[in-house]
Order: sequence, then C-alpha cells, then structure tokens
Amino acid sequence: MFETLKSPPPDGILKLMQMYREDPRDGKIDLGVGVYKDASGLTPIMRAIKAAEHTLWETQDTKVYTGLAGDPAFADAMIDLVLASAVARETIAAVATPGGTGAVRQAFELIQMARPDARVFVSDPTWPNHISILGYLGMNVERYRYFDEETRGVDFEGMLADLKTAKAGDVVLLHGCCHNPTGANLNMTQWQEVVDVLLETGAVPMVDIAYQGFGDGLEEDAAATRLVASSVPECLIAASCSKNFGIYRERTGLLMAISQNAAARKLHQDTLAFLNRQNYSFPPDHGARLVTMILTDDGLRADWQTELEDVRLSMLALRQQLADELQRISGSDRFGFLAQHRGMFSRLGTTPDKVEVMREKNGIYMIGDSRMNIAGLNAQTIPILAKAIVDAGV
Repeated sequence: MFETLKSPPPDGILKLMQMYREDPRDGKIDLGVGVYKDASGLTPIMRAIKAAEHTLWETQDTKVYTGLAGDPAFADAMIDLVLASAVARETIAAVATPGGTGAVRQAFELIQMARPDARVFVSDPTWPNHISILGYLGMNVERYRYFDEETRGVDFEGMLADLKTAKAGDVVLLHGCCHNPTGANLNMTQWQEVVDVLLETGAVPMVDIAYQGFGDGLEEDAAATRLVASSVPECLIAASCSKNFGIYRERTGLLMAISQNAAARKLHQDTLAFLNRQNYSFPPDHGARLVTMILTDDGLRADWQTELEDVRLSMLALRQQLADELQRISGSDRFGFLAQHRGMFSRLGTTPDKVEVMREKNGIYMIGDSRMNIAGLNAQTIPILAKAIVDAGV
C-alpha cells in the first residue's frame, strides 16, 4: 500500500532550518524561521502569559473537552480584539482552531464546501503555506500582483487590475497587516479602493491577520480588517495568537465567518463546528484560555500590551538601524524601504543566487526569495548583514 506514496514537495523554510542547524560556524545568522527573538536570540514567554498560567494552574479543576467551537469566551475576547465594534456580534460565527494555520485551513474547507469551483486570489508573493494548503485541497488559485521588485513596495495598480478580474463567488485572500513575506503594506486609502473593487466584483474577502500589534499598534493594525469586515456582505477572518501572545507551540487561533444577514449566523456556526468535528473534534484550549484570561483582566491586559509594544518598537528600531547602516556603507538610500516595511519580515527583492552567496560566504540564512526575519537581528549582527548585502551586490 504505502509503496505508492510519493515524496511531498520540500518545505523551503524547514529545509533552511535544518541547514542552519548543521552549519558549524559560530557567526551564523538565522533570518529564516518566522518567530520573534529578543536581543539574546531567545523567544521569551511574555509576562502576562506566565502570570495567567500560574493562576490557571492554581484554579483549573478539569481538563474536560470544551465545545466543538471552543470556549465562547475566547471567541468573544478575540472578536473584540480584532474587530472591536466594527461588526455586530450577532453577525459573527466563530470557532477556535489549532493556530492561525488551522483557521486558514478551516476557511479554505468552508469555501470549498460552499463553492467548489471558487477561485481563491492570493497575493504574489504570499505565505507559502497558503499555496500549499490550497494545492493540497485541489482548489483553484489565481495570483494577483502585489510586490514591486524595483521599489520594494506594493504594486498597487497591478493589484487592483488583477482583483478586478474576480467574480461573484470567488475569494480574495488579504493580509490584514504586516504582509508576509514582503513587509510591504497598503495604506488606508488603498484599502478603501480594495473594498470598492470587492463590492464591484462581488468577490468575498478572506483576511489572514497573524501579526496584530507587530506593525503600527494593536488598533492601527486592525483598522484594515475592520474596514473590510464592516463594508462587505460576507467576510472570513483567520486570526492567530502565536506571535502577539508569543504562544507559538500552544496552537491558538480563531476563524470568523461574518455575514450582514444575521439570520445566516446559525448555519455558519453549525457548519464551522461540523468542520472542526471532521478535522480534530475539539480544538486545543490551553492557549485560548490564557488569551481569554489576559484580554478580560485589566491588569494582565495592560502588562501584555506594554510588553507587546516593546516588541513592536524593538523591531522598528532594528529596521531603522539596518537601513541606516546600509545607507552608510553603500552611500545609497536604496534600502530605505526597510524602515518603511512593517512586521517581522522584509523582502530584499534580490535573486536566489545572491541569497546563496550570503549563506555560503557569511553564514546568513534567509529564504531564497530574499524574505528575512527582522526579529532575528540584533545590534551586533546588523553590521555583518549590511556588509554581506552590499558585498553580494544586492
């Protein structure tokens, strides 16, 4: 039976992680894996998470299953965090999922269930797992232009032109903030134009928001998602708690299905619960419960927001330091885009062969398309990376 299996396509990020681990050089720099790291290279547990875990350890008296949709209090807390009052609660169906990836997978399954022939429009580039999951499910994928390799910003005219080819029943996948892998983002005026195109074509938006609080702030990073959700008849939102709560291994996410037709909510809720049942039955609860505790306790929430803001500002400072160092040694301002990008990632916009040169000569590990994790840097490694970039002729 199993001799008929074929090797799945290799995951570029996992392969890079393995290469990094096997590299014996002391000065190697990991800019590939998408996790936040502090100046010491550690991905710390946030203070509020530690405090909530301690309280949970003392007070939790059962590990019995939650409902198929997870704890309703978690959904309420996350909906408030992502959407605030932008959309009426009675229009939102929601289920807890194993991480943001689980939310994305469930959203794709819901789309396939509702409209098997739907085309899913994804940005070029996008998070590789978007494409991988869509391909695994056999869904129709359309690419829309997004990243301008010359300016390292958004090719907005190309993006709009491609989105205008969508039709009613198609889905447009959008990054709510901190675009992965490019770091290049739309401004609110551009977001309104995207909404106008969605209303014109009848396509349904799906927002993947995995980095709320990592870009311009918690409220600012949610503004685009709130605009989209409040403007269109139907919308899907996949939210992740991995990054902004630092609970990567707890696999904590939420999928929301929103319809201005409030009568449809029960059908949506029942369908989402059914999909959970088919895939993993009851979603994990530990991370979701910690997030709920933090978001519903004034003291814990204030401490979490303070630490999250420190994380955000540290990444902005690293961006500026790298842009400044590159300007100093290259005598050019062509790297100024690095300070303008937001979130953990930036895409240099160079070729795989130059990325390979930096790996071989300098032990710098980044994805072949030149996506690098800014949070993998510190004050000591920024000059090393900047020199390698210039020496490679980027």
